[in-house]
Amino acid sequence: MNKSVAIIGGGPSGLMAAEVMSAHGVKVDVYDSMSSLGRKFLMAGKSGLNITHSEPFEQFISRYGKRRAQIEPMLKHFGPDEVRQWAHDLGIETFVGSSGRVFPMGMKASPLLRAWLKRLNASGVTFHLHHKWTGFLTPAPSAVPGGGTDQSLLFAAPDGEVTVTADAVVLALGGGSWSRLGSDGAWVNRLRQAGAEVEPLRPSNCGFDVAWSQHFRDKFNGYPIKAAILSFGSFRQQGEFIITKEGVEGSLIYAASALLRDEIDAKGSAVMMLDLAPDRSHEWLVERLSRSRGSRSMASHLEKAVNIKGVKAGLLREFVSKEDFSHLQPLAHFIKNLPIPLIATRPLDEAISSAGGVKFESLDVHLMLRSMPGVFCAGEMLDWEAPTGGYLITACMASGYVAGQGVLKWLDG
Repeated sequence: MNKSVAIIGGGPSGLMAAEVMSAHGVKVDVYDSMSSLGRKFLMAGKSGLNITHSEPFEQFISRYGKRRAQIEPMLKHFGPDEVRQWAHDLGIETFVGSSGRVFPMGMKASPLLRAWLKRLNASGVTFHLHHKWTGFLTPAPSAVPGGGTDQSLLFAAPDGEVTVTADAVVLALGGGSWSRLGSDGAWVNRLRQAGAEVEPLRPSNCGFDVAWSQHFRDKFNGYPIKAAILSFGSFRQQGEFIITKEGVEGSLIYAASALLRDEIDAKGSAVMMLDLAPDRSHEWLVERLSRSRGSRSMASHLEKAVNIKGVKAGLLREFVSKEDFSHLQPLAHFIKNLPIPLIATRPLDEAISSAGGVKFESLDVHLMLRSMPGVFCAGEMLDWEAPTGGYLITACMASGYVAGQGVLKWLDG
């Protein structure tokens, strides 16, 4: 196939699209604004790269919420099993952790990325670093299947502005979080001007601001809250999170972040409920706290009687009135039902990922823009979100796979 395709973005979705097309003899050029590829992929692997999840498929696809209907067909083409096979084919074995998450042996992202880039190089893919996409020179809405009209792209490169033409384009530009790794969301207005519907980018898997007292902030910044249950609406999950000087962050917070963010967007604030003693009943707490404390302070009694101490005791002091703190029934109630008022999401750039992006209604089933035939979109720049746990990387790769297949179909006419 004597055709050329430009892919803009060297993350998992762009690289997967490159793999699909180069395997069919297409000349593929990948452009990335950074000095190396897969920067966010590598960052995700700093604490152990979680590439997918081993849970049953029906449960897996439920993690994509309101965009399940759009994500499910892509995962049926390239889902959790295919991700594991892909890693295996690169010479990297995987294992299932105790939480059901799937990791490469060694837990690191860099060996996997090196093996992937080596295979792409061998298949003829050409990489162009330090090339920041600045827009379309001549959008081609009248292009016809088979790549009859070239797409002309502009890049800011080390030696000045560069113009590139291609028979088709895959945009894999990322969302709006972690901009220092290359995904700054600068593409949003360009695609809107080209006729695409784009939902505003919002933080996902993010932390939240809490109006801590100065005393609490100074004393407990960086402390983990372990073994707590977070409840909000229909959400209820046990896990851990971190106290920060601004508020709260960490895996348990991220799991509920979409619901909490939407509540703040709608009402200006949100209140999450914490159970600080998930393994104990209210009745057990009352019975233990009712025992004589002698000359001990209430703080000492809390620790001795029910093992509530440190940052958990600090949280009770922060949000329970002095009167309720000194009475056993109210205190037991708040240990099981402590309201934590959240006043804002943390900034988008701090979030693990972003929600919003190119709406699926602007795309055909092959992820091609209806307003710009021959231009495809993939990855986090699409309008979907998912929790951490392997769901993000898997869907990014799946969308790259579908976009790559879509380009092949387009070029074949």
